[in-house]
Amino acid sequence: MIYIFLICFADELVKNAAYIGTPGKGILAADESTGTIGKRLSSIKVENVEENRRALRELLFCTPGALQYLSGVIFYEETLYQKTASGKLFVDVLKKGGVLPGIKVDKGTVELPGTNGETTTQGLDGLGQRCAKYYEAGARFAKWRAVLKIGLTEPSELAIHENAYGLARYAAICQENGLVPIVEPEILIDGSHSIEKCAAVTERVLAACYKALSDHHVMLEGTLLKPNMVTPGSDAPKVANEVIAQFTVRALQRTVPAAVPAIVFLSGGQSEEEATRNLNAINKLKTKKPWSLSFSFGRALQQSTLKAWAGKTENVEKARAAFLCRCKANSEATLGTYQGDAAPGEGASESLHVKDYKY
Repeated sequence: MIYIFLICFADELVKNAAYIGTPGKGILAADESTGTIGKRLSSIKVENVEENRRALRELLFCTPGALQYLSGVIFYEETLYQKTASGKLFVDVLKKGGVLPGIKVDKGTVELPGTNGETTTQGLDGLGQRCAKYYEAGARFAKWRAVLKIGLTEPSELAIHENAYGLARYAAICQENGLVPIVEPEILIDGSHSIEKCAAVTERVLAACYKALSDHHVMLEGTLLKPNMVTPGSDAPKVANEVIAQFTVRALQRTVPAAVPAIVFLSGGQSEEEATRNLNAINKLKTKKPWSLSFSFGRALQQSTLKAWAGKTENVEKARAAFLCRCKANSEATLGTYQGDAAPGEGASESLHVKDYKY
């Protein structure tokens, strides 16, 4: 049977996906839920109220010079409708700076029955209507996080299948409503497994995802992939950046079609500096790479900024300098030109790993 798959937004999806993957640019993942951003704020002794959440986001989005290094920002639903202190919608701030607004659309993970604590992601109910609403509000891409773990028998085939098909269904719904879907099958870094084990699991998971995307007739040219880098487990001995680059790119070469315009890595609990150096090593690697290789970092773009800010108005400029520094460093890393000369802000080398991390 020959399938004819027509999307009224096809040209726009392809254009926006390619734009997000522009070399030298990347994504700021500012899509923390109210509960998660509360944990960030509590770490600097700031109360989790709407005004403080808005202030932090304004600090990031309005940092002079930062938007030149970004092609997209992922919002939480609250942020899509928030404004600056002067009354300008954050969506309009980004658009004026040449940055596409995105939106987190999943509803978090729930335990998958019949497994050893593995999860699946919820949020498909009503997704089409929400996507249409978000598109109308200015969003042009979306994010959905699936979570898998490595254990003695994990990830199970059931968990791989359920998460792959959830991602594929989400991607198809997004494209029907004009949003470029970011496909994010995150394999947690938790554990003492080797880099070889992580590579094998990453290949299994990505292969399943692209089988599911094909089954759901998703147009790959209008998608992005947000995978983990291939690293040893958090409790295993560390390896060189160049080794991580080799294993990561090989896993992608074996599984990700060339039709995908860009791969935007998650940081997965790496420190700011570690994530930047690994991304730089990936882009310096001399081998076939048919996709743009960039970043979609949350914690790894915000940690030193948070510490510099500490919720105090008098620290805003200092915090913006830290954020600009990290944006520039990661921009250089997408080109393989980072020299390790980012200002060593407080927290830049601090591990951001949180076991069983939830947004």
